[in-house]
Amino acid sequence: MDIYEELVQLRREGRRGALATIITTTGSIPSYSSAKMLVRDDGTVVGTIGGGCVEAEVITGARKVMEREKPETFEFSLNKNPSFDTGLVCGGTLEVFVEPILGDPTLYIFGAGHVGLNTYKVALLAGFQVVVIDDRASFANRERFPEAKEVYAEDWNKVMETIKPPDTSFILVVTRGHREDMRVLQWATDTKARYIGMIGSKRKVITVCKELQKTGVPAAKFDRVHAPVGFDIGATTPEEIAVAVVAEMIAVRRHAQAALPHMRRLQLVADEEPIKTAV
Repeated sequence: MDIYEELVQLRREGRRGALATIITTTGSIPSYSSAKMLVRDDGTVVGTIGGGCVEAEVITGARKVMEREKPETFEFSLNKNPSFDTGLVCGGTLEVFVEPILGDPTLYIFGAGHVGLNTYKVALLAGFQVVVIDDRASFANRERFPEAKEVYAEDWNKVMETIKPPDTSFILVVTRGHREDMRVLQWATDTKARYIGMIGSKRKVITVCKELQKTGVPAAKFDRVHAPVGFDIGATTPEEIAVAVVAEMIAVRRHAQAALPHMRRLQLVADEEPIKTAV
């Protein structure tokens, strides 16, 4: 099994992984310099850096690297503590560099209207792959979205039964009405998506979520929804709203410290006061 082919396949599937490489060695070690091991997001591995506790610790470390999306170097001495691994008392030392493997994240835009179209354009520039969904063929088509990864012009439920967003994906709900928003949001909160955003004022957001609660959806499911969506930059036009929304997604993608306090938690209480929002 070729490690590089597996790495490419992992990225194509929009999954995460971590590539471990022995970068420096001294003395005797159970492998060789430049040996590589790919750790997938499901814990399976391709290749080896020598086995034993060193490899086990690197696999554990690789999971943290995936979560933080930042590389890390691990150092091991195989001659100081024989109890560390009786099979690896080789007398040498080694450093293992572990780097995250991240494919371009996929953004699923539900709604191909003006905001959806402009968000698609900005998201492409920011490095997202974009999938567009709408039940209107006159809006969701290749003429309007020529560079989209996929374009669906079908019933919402049919599409939602088909696609399975991975935990690296982003979902944006910008349909043409409350009823469609409710259907998509209910589905989105059951996915593994890293980001879920819904357009609308605070009053609209509360209304939609209260209606969903009446159908049995727990309020806790809305905790990770960004709504009202987008950074508050005073945006009013579809183009400006797209910039505000994609900026928020970039912040989430890059683990920006400035973005973390802005993780919006829906307040499912009546609130007659308007809230400043990007949309």
